[in-house]
Amino acid sequence: MSSRIFHRHLGIYGVCVRGNKLLVIKKTGGPYSGRYDLPGGSIEKNETILDAIVREFIEETGIHIRISNLIGTRDYIVPWQRPNFEHTHCHHISIYYEVDYISGDISDSPNVDDSLGAKWIELTDIKLENSSPLVVEAGQWIENGKINIETKEYIEWTIKERFV
Repeated sequence: MSSRIFHRHLGIYGVCVRGNKLLVIKKTGGPYSGRYDLPGGSIEKNETILDAIVREFIEETGIHIRISNLIGTRDYIVPWQRPNFEHTHCHHISIYYEVDYISGDISDSPNVDDSLGAKWIELTDIKLENSSPLVVEAGQWIENGKINIETKEYIEWTIKERFV
């Protein structure tokens, strides 16, 4: 078995549902490139977890939210390498929060960093072929009210060149 070297990423993410739709971003970088992902990301210097998720939603979706509930934590391991880095996998630790839409319009969602903007997708359209593990987990949580606590490792993983 080959040795793995992890790039560890801790992120804070929001699950925002309206009707039968989940708010996602179109990811253009990292291991989930070319797939839908949840709005959220890293905590910046001198920032709290809750401040981070509010900021990330404004930056990535253009909408304002209210945080209503801590859902849970899950981690994923996916094969992923960046040029000039020694890691072979991303160990993604994801903290999920339930958030409520307050105001704003995703048509104002900016194309920032590694996102092509936001989109509301039907829950029935969530599939691993088009979504990150985070979105798949969010869909399962919406369906059954539970989050799996086991680490999920993907032995094979396709990083898509562009969003389709």
